[in-house]
Amino acid sequence: MALPEKQPVQKKFIDPVAVKKSISQRLVVNNITKIIFLIGLLFGLVVLGILLSGVVRDGAAWLSLDFLQNAPSRRPDRAGIYPALMGSIFLMLLIIPMIFILGVGAAIYLEEYAKKGRMTSFIEVNISNLAGVPSIVFGLLGLTFFVRNMGFGSTLIAGALTLALMSLPVVIVSSQEAIRAVPQAMRHASLALGASKWQTTFKVVLPASLPGVITGIILAVSRAIGETAPLIMVGAAIFIARAPEGIFSEFTALPIQIYNWTSRPQADFQGLAAAGIIVLMVILLTMNSLAIWIRNRFSKRY
Repeated sequence: MALPEKQPVQKKFIDPVAVKKSISQRLVVNNITKIIFLIGLLFGLVVLGILLSGVVRDGAAWLSLDFLQNAPSRRPDRAGIYPALMGSIFLMLLIIPMIFILGVGAAIYLEEYAKKGRMTSFIEVNISNLAGVPSIVFGLLGLTFFVRNMGFGSTLIAGALTLALMSLPVVIVSSQEAIRAVPQAMRHASLALGASKWQTTFKVVLPASLPGVITGIILAVSRAIGETAPLIMVGAAIFIARAPEGIFSEFTALPIQIYNWTSRPQADFQGLAAAGIIVLMVILLTMNSLAIWIRNRFSKRY
């Protein structure tokens, strides 16, 4: 039986003209997209610059040492921001240990000890979803659970617990990413030298991931102290003439004080609000700069 003759293979050559035309079209699309993105970036920067210049113009004249040391007053020339400033500082001091212990502990358990499965994936997905929940929802939860059910009332500890609860999902997710970035070879080397699982986690994994963990905590706290809605829901004081003396004291915070001044019709109080915004921005920029410095200074490439 005769074998069928093989058809000759036709070689297809690349048309250089078509290739050149395709590359030219892609370059045009790339340049147009780049210009659109640049316009969007410049538009955002211009709007931000206009807003910041307006705030600085209105509030710079009210910034002084007396403004930082005085209590709020009905007279704008005597009004200050001291109780609100101290309230925000106390909130930060309470929030940081809470979210460090609970957030980092949860991240370590999920990454190092929990068995990978549907339940773990379900928990991680819900934690990520909680990071995008509006802050007022956490305020309602804090009002129901901490203020009423636990009987804390409208106190500093209720506000700190509410803001810590709001910050926990962000800290857990960022800590998981930092722990996940530690190479498995470091864990294996520690275990091979006879270290236990906990010793490996505590003395190898956690120190290596600490820069990323601290960065996430600072960013979460900087977001928390700029929130107004949760504090309004838990009953933070709109007007208070003294700084908090303990965790069960009444309190106010910088966003609440700024909100109070902006609601006044007098032009002088608008200037005080702008000065308060400048103080809050300085704190936020300082904390974000600290986070960037820690990340660049202590992060290691493996």
